[in-house]
Amino acid sequence: MKRRVPNELLIVLEKWLSSFDACVEWNDVWSICFEVNFGVRQGSVLSPYLFNKYLDDVAKLNNYYKRSFIIIYADDIILITVTVSALESLLRACESELQFLDMSINVKKSSCIRIGHRRNVTCASTTTCHGQPLH
Repeated sequence: MKRRVPNELLIVLEKWLSSFDACVEWNDVWSICFEVNFGVRQGSVLSPYLFNKYLDDVAKLNNYYKRSFIIIYADDIILITVTVSALESLLRACESELQFLDMSINVKKSSCIRIGHRRNVTCASTTTCHGQPLH
């Protein structure tokens, strides 16, 4: 609503996303159908756009951190900074926004990479606000 989307369209999206049945195909075998009552539809061309709109406030953190960048596409988020301490600050800010959206970072799918002339220098472990280390 704060993005001035017409009420009629919001009602259609709410009904479309509120509950639907899905099943999984693997090696030409179909699973039993199950109800999905949250999230966006897997495989829908509209889903990445809706997810990016949902995370719009996270992407806006680019404005607040000098030389720190956030790239969001579909369900992936990339944080780019020039220092490890800047990365931790940006990570904390992202976690705060994600928590407000009832989301969190999946540490099993997250990792850090150091690029440049100091790429082989060991640095302190980067952790989430809950103390979980990122590989």
